[in-house]
Amino acid sequence: MLLLSRAMVEGFFTMDDAIQADKDAFKLFSEGKIDVPLRTQLPTDDGNGDFLCMPAYCGEQNTSSVKILNMFPKNIDKGLPSINAQVMVMNTETGLIDALIDGNYITQLRTGAASGAAIDLLAKKSVSDGALIGTGGQAETQLEAMLAARDLETVRVSDLNFERAKSFVEKMSKKLEKYNTNIVAVETSDEAIEKADVIITVTPSKKPVFDGNKVKAGATVCGVGSFQPDMQETPSELVSCASKIYFDSEEAVLSESGDLLIPLKDKTITKNKFAGDLGEVVSGKVKGRENDQEIIFFKTVGIAAQDLITADRVYKKAQENNVGLEWQ
Repeated sequence: MLLLSRAMVEGFFTMDDAIQADKDAFKLFSEGKIDVPLRTQLPTDDGNGDFLCMPAYCGEQNTSSVKILNMFPKNIDKGLPSINAQVMVMNTETGLIDALIDGNYITQLRTGAASGAAIDLLAKKSVSDGALIGTGGQAETQLEAMLAARDLETVRVSDLNFERAKSFVEKMSKKLEKYNTNIVAVETSDEAIEKADVIITVTPSKKPVFDGNKVKAGATVCGVGSFQPDMQETPSELVSCASKIYFDSEEAVLSESGDLLIPLKDKTITKNKFAGDLGEVVSGKVKGRENDQEIIFFKTVGIAAQDLITADRVYKKAQENNVGLEWQ
């Protein structure tokens, strides 16, 4: 079994690799070629954490995986990761475990890459400004995916804690300096989104984190943080004025995310706005953006197909580069 740490993976697997892996995962999933049961989710008694198990299998790609993941959003206040996970890549011929990979980083990579894939496929070609709301454990790869997908002049970052936003910006300005983007901290989310062509929200909020009426025409908005029915970081006003709504998996989103379940329940929106899964855009079965005035909303809760294909690509690239620790 090959053991792969975050530091090892960071050395050879790029965000562009991850975005391509997610595109392929979404396409295979939409074609019914990946067996992905809805994830098992067990909340803690106090409601402050969730234990999840996410299996997947793809015969066409000859790969299988299981991710064990724990989500504890309040860990950010303790200086700990809000997500703790491991991914096992399994041999489809023998059932042996081929690799154990840092699941925190696989999760961050594939979750960021989902937004990157959506922006690449759905955002306007000519853009200049981005916005990121939330600076928790998923924020770093969300920011990098945004920059990898579009050449942005400025990205404004907001968080409930302004000092945390400033620390995040200082760190990421150095880490992502190769993109030559001006990354700045702002005090409010509305200030972040007013000029933005692409917006990513990645918070566990149970109430909207920005004013949906301030989103400009032609913007592409990626809702990442809401993964439970009572979570709603995306305002109903934004969802209502969106021209089209896309998903990583419509079934998964409508099983879990308050971003759409809440406005559907109160009849702010109907399913007429639903355009389809992103994998159908990749395959050409569903149209993407049709003009520069459309406001497009992409909702992701994460599916095991992303973990499967990303982890498989990481494992294979690690073998090519002779990276990893063999454990017998």
